[in-house]
Amino acid sequence: MTKTELVQALADATDTTQASAARSLDALIRIVSDELGNGREVAIAGFGAFKPSERAERAGRNPKTGETITIAAAKSVKFSPSSALKAVVNKG
Repeated sequence: MTKTELVQALADATDTTQASAARSLDALIRIVSDELGNGREVAIAGFGAFKPSERAERAGRNPKTGETITIAAAKSVKFSPSSALKAVVNKG
């Protein structure tokens, strides 16, 4: 499902316009992104939790040359689905 399809589904489910649904979805994305960017977890009951995580600097290899390289530390986001979401995905 693309963002456009998600906006359409949201508009249909909430009986609002696509423009209103798009603003709501954009606001949700912005809020979640800001919270994660500030190092805070975002938990949505019945859906799951988004948690910021950090990966330490590590050694790697250039697959082309075999040369050892340093892979820089990086921040990432992990998603942990709720048991309710797991149940929906696994009913099948």
